[in-house]
Amino acid sequence: MGLANAGADVGARKSMTARADMVSGSDAARSDRAGDDCGAELRTTAPPAGRAATAISTTTGTGTGTGTGPERDGELPRDAPRPRPVDDGQSSAHCAPPMPAHVGAVEQRLLDDPRLLGDIAEAIGGPFHVLFPERVAVNVSAFQAAFTAAGVDGFVYFGKKANKAACVARACAENGAGIDVASTGELIAALAQGVRGEDLMVTGPAKSDELLWLAARHRALIAIDALDELDRLAALGLPARILLRVLPGGSTSRFGLDPVELEQAVQSVASHGPITLSGFSFHLSGYDAMARAEQAVALVGHCLRARADGHPADTISIGGGFGVDYLDADAWVRFQENLSASWFHTDPPTGGYYPYHFPTPGADMLAAILAHNNLAGLLRGNGIRLAVEPGRALLDRAGSSVFRVQGVKTRAAHGEPYDILTVDGTSLSLSEQWFASEYLPDPVLWPPRSGHRTPTCVGATTCLESDLLSRRRIPLPRRARVGDLLIYPNTAGYQMDSNESPFHELPLPPKVVLRDSGDRLRWSMDAR
Repeated sequence: MGLANAGADVGARKSMTARADMVSGSDAARSDRAGDDCGAELRTTAPPAGRAATAISTTTGTGTGTGTGPERDGELPRDAPRPRPVDDGQSSAHCAPPMPAHVGAVEQRLLDDPRLLGDIAEAIGGPFHVLFPERVAVNVSAFQAAFTAAGVDGFVYFGKKANKAACVARACAENGAGIDVASTGELIAALAQGVRGEDLMVTGPAKSDELLWLAARHRALIAIDALDELDRLAALGLPARILLRVLPGGSTSRFGLDPVELEQAVQSVASHGPITLSGFSFHLSGYDAMARAEQAVALVGHCLRARADGHPADTISIGGGFGVDYLDADAWVRFQENLSASWFHTDPPTGGYYPYHFPTPGADMLAAILAHNNLAGLLRGNGIRLAVEPGRALLDRAGSSVFRVQGVKTRAAHGEPYDILTVDGTSLSLSEQWFASEYLPDPVLWPPRSGHRTPTCVGATTCLESDLLSRRRIPLPRRARVGDLLIYPNTAGYQMDSNESPFHELPLPPKVVLRDSGDRLRWSMDAR
């Protein structure tokens, strides 16, 4: 597996669009996406702004229920222009090409079931998220298998900021993974789902005294980000295990210790005192496997020097940033090569795009890191444990977001009609829309019915013009009707809850847990 496929030049995210009036705690959300596991991600430059669409007619269907209303639901008057069918596999001048997502086995069973999605939607009565914890277990096992295959002592910490669901934390506890937390709330939630304190890593800048105290009490591994943070931890007088977070050379990140601070930190920790220097950590933006491997080598050097001063220094953490493969290669190439402003209902995104096709994702990327310059041999030879903190990668194909169609209108652009849907949720449940970007895996229209591919964009149930779940015109397999469901696939990693807000006093979409019980799928509400 080539490292060239696992990494590439990194383009920084541009600032979010000026819609912060809709988001409470937007600074925290921005920070989460700009560093650590999400990072300043690989992006494809967006095209120039396109022309605005012009209205030709409107309608909102009158049917009720979940895709079971009469055929007229969501239809236009007889004399109104209809969207023209789109050829399979092809984009048109005003419609994006199809971009179907990779789908896991449990999710496919859910989509294929003729009743289950409708039953859940009727019971919930609004938008909801579906989570598949068995898939989390599969992803954890894949990372663990990569360590085993390389003969390396490794440990997986799930980056909890990627999803708040209790069932995800429980899946980690049940499958031998720890959790990376960055707040008192996250730490308590992890403990509540059975994760042992010694299997927690506490990261983030300027940790509160309360968080430091609780972490030390539970013997969590604490990544120290600043000298004053180390001083405050020492003042607690409690035994504690720490990593020192290293600022990589040439980085302008606000996180980590520069070389002078790092040396001061090492010297300030007594070799036989209450604080144990267990090792070092770093975080890199983007998805460059080679850069992670080379930075890991530097951390091994720090460990060896610290050992000379009497510290155990037997652990390094390379953070997260393990890519996810959402789309097949052909769909991703077709999108990049043909990207056009004319595909979008409004101005196209300005912040570029996540690398939705990732040839060496998740655990394969970890294997590539371990193989580079025989990093695995270096770790084995020096008795050093490698920790990783994936977030998105442990949630690959582990959840989807479901919205009900509440209204259908038709508009025209460049002389071509298309549909605009209004669904019963907001783009705050699809956080990529809030980073000057677009979530590219196509939503699935349910239930399946015959029809013609129809250019369609998707709006939210708010009063904000910019609140769109899909700005681009997606070639849905048929015209949507009021009462249909739209299922956005693979949203468990950051998309479904990192930006959610009760704007308009709308309730936050609940999380539904789906489990395979053999002959059928069973669902329940998530504990949180």
